[in-house]
Amino acid sequence: MKPLFAALTVALAGSSVWADPLPSWNAGETKSAIIAFVDSVTDSASEAYVTPADRIAVFDNDGTLWAEQPAYFQLYFAIDMVRKMDPAALTSDALKAAAAGDVEALLATGKEGLLEVLAAAHSGMSVSDFQASVSDWMEEARHPTTGKPYDAMIYQPMLELLVYLRDEGFDTYIVSGGGIDFIRVLAPDAYGIDEAQVVGSSLVTDYVVGEAGPVLMKQPDLFFNDDKAGKPVAINHHIGKRPIFAGGNSDGDFEMLEWTTSGETPGFGLYVHHTDGEREWAYDREGHIGVLNRGLDEGSERGWHFADMAQDWAVIFPSTE
Repeated sequence: MKPLFAALTVALAGSSVWADPLPSWNAGETKSAIIAFVDSVTDSASEAYVTPADRIAVFDNDGTLWAEQPAYFQLYFAIDMVRKMDPAALTSDALKAAAAGDVEALLATGKEGLLEVLAAAHSGMSVSDFQASVSDWMEEARHPTTGKPYDAMIYQPMLELLVYLRDEGFDTYIVSGGGIDFIRVLAPDAYGIDEAQVVGSSLVTDYVVGEAGPVLMKQPDLFFNDDKAGKPVAINHHIGKRPIFAGGNSDGDFEMLEWTTSGETPGFGLYVHHTDGEREWAYDREGHIGVLNRGLDEGSERGWHFADMAQDWAVIFPSTE
């Protein structure tokens, strides 16, 4: 994978980052609120001061740190893996649709069909072999609409936010409904986030000792679904502390923002709102991905903030030049 995060770090180091820690964010209420919050929790003289050990920031991945349309990028990975399967193993409508690259027909098979394709593409191999296949795919695969590498469709403003928070003593975590083993492959180069700071959905994994020694084998059964109310549970299980900053983009992130902003210490809730149909995709209340209803209805009343892509972001994706 191209180390886009490393390139961003170099670019920021040569800019007026100290004057403006979020240079791709337009001036406005949301940018000002982020900076004011960070200033308050990092100022030891402030009543809102939070010690570095408790400065935990959590972010959804799909639709929050990188794009997610017209389908989750991990689904495109699964489709490409099914295409490589023995045709004799394509025994269902879902598997046949995936092998044909027909996303519309695959989505028509519903949740059961999607889970079948994901299980077929993500199990029956060791964790290390699976992650090697993800790494190879990230190098070669291209988005069906933009033609870009998938790791070129990360949001520049969110990369800057991650850098800014870490510079101010925050630990940054990914808390995603996507697969934990999948995201761990891309997180260090794409976001500067260590594999150990990735929380995600997972399949059952077995410890198997063979002639070559012990391996961790991925099984087709779901172990944990890191979505909605599962996100605070997973945060407690993996991190052990309540975050003070949370970013998401859909109702699947609602409970994570709610948990983050309900503690005794100050908390910041941020929704990435997809309003830019020219530079990205415009969607919220309706659709098959990234649906945002409850967040729009209740977010402002709860004191949460919205990053309006069309208004708040001067740049969407990093320059690859």
